[in-house]
Amino acid sequence: MDSENKDIKMASMSKKRRAGNIAAYVVLILMSIIWLFPFFGIVMQSFRSYNEMGGGMVDYIIPKQFSLDSYKFLFDTKQTNFVLWYKNSIIIAFITALLQTIVIVCVSYALSRMRFKGRTLIMRFWLVLGMFPGFLTMICMYFLLKNFGLTQDGAIPGLILVYVASSGMGYYVCKGYFDTIPKEIDEAARIDGASNAKIMVSMIIPLSKPILIYTALTAFMAPWADYIFASYVAFGNDKSFNVAVAMFRWVKTNDYQGYFTRFCAGGVLIAIPVTILFMALQRYYVEGVTGGAVKG
Repeated sequence: MDSENKDIKMASMSKKRRAGNIAAYVVLILMSIIWLFPFFGIVMQSFRSYNEMGGGMVDYIIPKQFSLDSYKFLFDTKQTNFVLWYKNSIIIAFITALLQTIVIVCVSYALSRMRFKGRTLIMRFWLVLGMFPGFLTMICMYFLLKNFGLTQDGAIPGLILVYVASSGMGYYVCKGYFDTIPKEIDEAARIDGASNAKIMVSMIIPLSKPILIYTALTAFMAPWADYIFASYVAFGNDKSFNVAVAMFRWVKTNDYQGYFTRFCAGGVLIAIPVTILFMALQRYYVEGVTGGAVKG
């Protein structure tokens, strides 16, 4: 009798769990549809023929006539500098990601594995300083860059310099990940005569692939999608624009209706590299976030 009651109770719990899972999946699917709908609309509009309503906005989602007119326009160097702007974005984002990753890893390793005077004070000071928005210093940074010729024509190296300059302050997640690696590894290596640099390059970094990928991805994303500071530094010279600044100029033109489908096509091309990176490296990204959140 007890056994039958137990089986009935287990079956009831199983049904409730199954019902709960179904409800959760339904909610998640609905949320995904709502979240993805604007992106679906942008992709569809990018394939709309430019002849439909002059390329402007319409009251339907699925194009009546699929066309590559907008994409052909973007790659036509006689009509637009989109290819140059795209190249500028890639150069800025790639170099920034590389240099930021190197700086953050070095700073995080020092704060995680070394003990020196003022270490705690530095971490607290950077933590407080990081609470202030970066745009508070935009005017000051602009005049500094202008004095060194790093605005307008020199906007690309100027932007890279600004993006990399304070990257060491973003050590939090990377340091937390390094803290999870046993310090006995360092001690064993020092017994064999290894220096701190040797330990970091040969032992710590090979064990930290997830956090390196997480750091590189986040460092790549910031300049790739930046508009505010990029427009502030590169104004007046369209050959120094990144894609975000250049496409916003399209929105501000009097021919916004005519550039709408082209704007959507540009948005799709901007999303492709980031989407590929996240899909290919998603597992490492999640491991880096969760691993770096274990210790502070």
